[in-house]
Amino acid sequence: MIVCSCNVLSDDDIRAAVAESDDAVRHAKQVYGCLGCSAECGRCARTIKTIIDEALGPCAKSCCAGCPHSHTVAANDEMAQPAQFALAAC
Repeated sequence: MIVCSCNVLSDDDIRAAVAESDDAVRHAKQVYGCLGCSAECGRCARTIKTIIDEALGPCAKSCCAGCPHSHTVAANDEMAQPAQFALAAC
């Protein structure tokens, strides 16, 4: 099904971008970047977010510190540092 009529993106395109990305794809803007386009009217953003959450499954609701999709990784007990992710080659 076409989700974004401005960029002609399907739900399969979005799921593939989430699955193939080495980075933590969490927002519509990240999906657009991965697919080489940008948001136009923005009406599809909620639907894209829903598809991302479905594609990530339970991980989307709550990432634990050991999860590769987590935004922070504890370096030690006192301080958390940003997680290091490889650039996605979508």
